[in-house]
Amino acid sequence: MKFRLACMAAALALSTSAFAWPDKTVTLVVPFPPGGATDTLARTLTPKLQERFKQTVIVDNKAGATGTIGATFVKRAPADGYTLLVTSLGPLVMAPHLLSKVAYDAGKDFDYLTVAVQAPNVLVVPAASPYKSVAELIAAEKAQPGKLTFASAGNGTSDHLSAELFWLQSGTSGLHVPYKGAAPAITDLLGGQIDAAFQNINNVIQYIHAGKLRVLAIASAKRSPLLPGTPTLAESGVKDAEVNSWQGVVAPKGLPPEVKAQIHAALMEALADPQVKQKFVDMGFELVGNTPEQFSAYQASESVRWKKLIETRKISAD
Repeated sequence: MKFRLACMAAALALSTSAFAWPDKTVTLVVPFPPGGATDTLARTLTPKLQERFKQTVIVDNKAGATGTIGATFVKRAPADGYTLLVTSLGPLVMAPHLLSKVAYDAGKDFDYLTVAVQAPNVLVVPAASPYKSVAELIAAEKAQPGKLTFASAGNGTSDHLSAELFWLQSGTSGLHVPYKGAAPAITDLLGGQIDAAFQNINNVIQYIHAGKLRVLAIASAKRSPLLPGTPTLAESGVKDAEVNSWQGVVAPKGLPPEVKAQIHAALMEALADPQVKQKFVDMGFELVGNTPEQFSAYQASESVRWKKLIETRKISAD
């Protein structure tokens, strides 16, 4: 009888805890400066999560060290659901292989909640560029190995690694020019100071439509409805060079199952909101909204993929 009563009390405590959560502010940590795609995702989700949780939800930008400062902060936070990380793929599958010292194990120190959105990278050149196709760009690279400049938002970013993958798969080489963020890289690309770049489609779609940048290919498995006339890299003769930039939500490892379920349900509801969906579609994103199990498996496979490329190309962000 005592055992049964103890079990009933434990079950009641769990039920009460789940029912009471959340009873204070929830913080969404973004490991990058304000204004980027990851920050936009967090700030778009915030009002919808507030409606669902009936509590204040705030965004806290903790930028630096390729996103690992913010990720480390969340890893060290209590596993109670009040501190979540809204992040791109970088801190979870790239930075651990690019930096010699990372204060977390991406595969073990987080509870994976969902990949919210994803978008392919696109290969773009200035509008006045002489290159009008991937074939022409590759021919120029082979004629001038290591000479054509490719801009990126910084060492180890998805646009940098997209270029490295492109060079590997096409048997060419270029000159990587890292910037401190996507904005200055795109500025020099628009000005013709840079020959080419792989950029997230949402960062450059407006310049493509305005005729200020020429898109040569899209780094996805199929063509985008936003750019139906643009061939994929595979269609352009460069196989196995697909790169999707994705943003997801994770928490410190050890979330109580009932809290984890509540957060996931709230994220799915927010992503299903018609206004939220339309905003991200207009930006060039595809809504994903997968399960924690699917996200965890995807992170593991992505980590293996990028580790192989980083080691093959001997890339470091230290």
